[in-house]
Amino acid sequence: MGQLLQALVIASRGRTGTRAAEAGTLRYMARLKITLVLASGARIGPGKAKLMESIRDAGSISAAAREMGMSYKRAWILLDSLNTAFEPIVVATTLGGSGGGGARLTDFGRELLERYRRMEERAHTMFEEDLARLQQVARPDAGPKI
Repeated sequence: MGQLLQALVIASRGRTGTRAAEAGTLRYMARLKITLVLASGARIGPGKAKLMESIRDAGSISAAAREMGMSYKRAWILLDSLNTAFEPIVVATTLGGSGGGGARLTDFGRELLERYRRMEERAHTMFEEDLARLQQVARPDAGPKI
């Protein structure tokens, strides 16, 4: 039974990897993850950036949380940490009621997201050759991701 499962996993990886390579996706390429750490210790990384994008697109914390597969409470905590990290607020909310509530990125929130994504893009471009070389010599399965 164990050998059969192992064979299925290997076969599945081969097919998926081939399709990803043919489609030109970055699924199996080395990549950078940028996390900004402010002097205060506050952090902004890919998860908070994605949450800000989801808020921007959905106009709602609950809808953004659902889209990302996280609880409303977790999304609220992450957004509160962003609003606490900066003088200008990042996300503004309106209370619910008969008209419903909502959330939106402030002008500063849009600026923060734009700057984060720009830094991410520049870093990837700057290190593209290094990433490609390291991916060339990386093992396909390096064991547990620790």
